[in-house]
Amino acid sequence: MHLDVVELRNFYYRTGLGRAAQRVIRDQVVAYWPNASRQTVAGFGFSVPLLRPYLADARRVVALMPDQQGVMHWPAGMENTSTLCHETAWPLQTGFVDKLVVMHGLETSDNQSALLEECWRVLGPGGKALFIVPNRGGVWSRSDGTPFGYGRPYSLGQLEAQLKLANFVPERHKAVLFQPPSHKRFWLRSGPMLERIGRQVTDHLAGGVLMLEVSKQVYAQTGTGSPQALSRAKGVLGGLRPVPEAKPVLNP
Repeated sequence: MHLDVVELRNFYYRTGLGRAAQRVIRDQVVAYWPNASRQTVAGFGFSVPLLRPYLADARRVVALMPDQQGVMHWPAGMENTSTLCHETAWPLQTGFVDKLVVMHGLETSDNQSALLEECWRVLGPGGKALFIVPNRGGVWSRSDGTPFGYGRPYSLGQLEAQLKLANFVPERHKAVLFQPPSHKRFWLRSGPMLERIGRQVTDHLAGGVLMLEVSKQVYAQTGTGSPQALSRAKGVLGGLRPVPEAKPVLNP
């Protein structure tokens, strides 16, 4: 079940904890994808806090928000680039997207297999997708005070297995949000220090959020020619070796 867009907006833009989470996750997205010049970047779920760095250089940026969640105008003060859509039927052409960010979309979906099929469809060959989900082993998934406390939390192995079944190729992963999901000022001030320590101590066990980058690999079909060419060859030879022409027998 998707959270309401108003709740998500209020958390990320009107609370100190939400702004801290936004900053930590966005910095890691940019570390993975520092450049999207002349590319199409799309986000699904509530990914708009992570898309702003690409507004200046990307060819286009599209924010897709599921109808169960609702939609809001984004970016503020600029021409709107967000749209409401069904979670398994996006208004994008096949192979249209170069980079895709999914946050608060997969873990709350009622039809995850169909959603992943749609993610695969809109990505172009070699395109990258970044799935951001609650970490099953972290404390954020156990707190109802943040959006990461809703939906299905994942371990890294579970997330990789599901995305492999959807034909994605896992590339890199990272755990972030090592600070407690607390609105208290002490923990907010300690957030940057805890983030540095957490990344040095553990790879993915304690972070509140898992980030997994995958790619869409499309392999060329093997064979000696097109189906049309093979059909023409069979028509000529009939699939058999040529038989020598019989010579007439002359009467003595």
